[in-house]
Amino acid sequence: MSSHSAVSLPGDPPGGRRAIGVWGIGVSVYFVAVIFRTSLGVAGLDAADRFHVNASALSTFSILQLLVYAGMQIPVGLLVDRLGTKKVLTIGVLLFTAGQLGFAFSSTYGMALASRALLGCGDAMTFISVLRLGTRWFPARRGPLVAQLAGLVGMAGNLVSTLVIARLLHGVGWTTAFAGSAFAGVVVLVLLLLFLKDHPEGHEPEPFPHQGAAYVRRQIAASWREPGTRLGMWVHFTTQFPAMVFLLLWGMPFLVQAQGLSRATAGELLTLVVLSNMFVGLVYGQIVARHHAARLPLALGTVTATAVVWASALAYPGDRDPMWLLVVLCAVLGACGPASMIGFDFARPANPPERQGTASGITNMGGFVASMTTLFAIGVLLDATGDNYRVAFSAVFVLQALGLSQIFRLRKQAARRERERLVASRVETVHVPA
Repeated sequence: MSSHSAVSLPGDPPGGRRAIGVWGIGVSVYFVAVIFRTSLGVAGLDAADRFHVNASALSTFSILQLLVYAGMQIPVGLLVDRLGTKKVLTIGVLLFTAGQLGFAFSSTYGMALASRALLGCGDAMTFISVLRLGTRWFPARRGPLVAQLAGLVGMAGNLVSTLVIARLLHGVGWTTAFAGSAFAGVVVLVLLLLFLKDHPEGHEPEPFPHQGAAYVRRQIAASWREPGTRLGMWVHFTTQFPAMVFLLLWGMPFLVQAQGLSRATAGELLTLVVLSNMFVGLVYGQIVARHHAARLPLALGTVTATAVVWASALAYPGDRDPMWLLVVLCAVLGACGPASMIGFDFARPANPPERQGTASGITNMGGFVASMTTLFAIGVLLDATGDNYRVAFSAVFVLQALGLSQIFRLRKQAARRERERLVASRVETVHVPA
């Protein structure tokens, strides 16, 4: 393990079985939130029929959900820093469960939109809370692996959507499938209320300063001033969205309508994205925990591989791509989620514990803004071109180019600032009385 990642700071939480148990409850909430978030991905064609909408209107479901999610990231980060994990997660569960139930019984497009917005609001409160829980219960050197494991559990939620909700939809119908899945929200709420604690005994956070607009401004400004926070946001922006767009909405229509596959085969390819994500997440987490310098090469390598495979799939001669190329595309897309988690590994060491929620919120906003923009662009381009997926999916490259330009602009500044903070932390460790 590199000396950088192995530093144990004074007051580091001990980790251990109890930490795993408490963190596991928090992650189970995130798991359910991802099931609800991604359930529309397997129901996109059903939603178009149920609400009689075109591609642009269909994409509005996911765009609104992501708009709410992205817009909530900084407020949620501030709330987590102010109220702690348990209270914020409780509010989140209540909101996303109500949103899933509302979606189940929606009979109009407007009602369905409102339900997805409510779901997005609750979903927005989960991941940052889980990251904060990890920093409160595990030593700092475990941060990269703990974050990747949280992302892996989230992808397991995506797997449930792909495998279970897709079957429920075609077995028991729209209302029963979505209303039945909402029961999972009730289960995690009970676990959360009974067993979750914000921090271990003896590791209470510093007393929180008085609330007020001035504090909020200072908290956001201090986080944003750190180059590591901004670099983390742009890494998240550039890496996450290709897979998010594919899984959340446009993968199933692309594979069925443009590639002529059956829904069952398309579902298997979406499952491959999720399985690849889970495998790559474990690998990336171990690599980053041991070799801090590998963060940027891994992120940039993932972006490059994604761009190359997308370009190959879109430019392949003929109307349809061969199955081997679609398999490669889905396997490579699986690396996008783990690569986006690396963004938090830039923001985390750049900010002190009392700003972790706010900094994570800024970082997490990046990928969801990119996803929202791409979802909208693809929907508009599909309607404008008569469902030409080759043209519509080319929007991916524009967002990747923007993100890469910002990563290259910030990388040296962030590395210099991180070295300064590391030296300061080592000096502090040496001078702390035993």
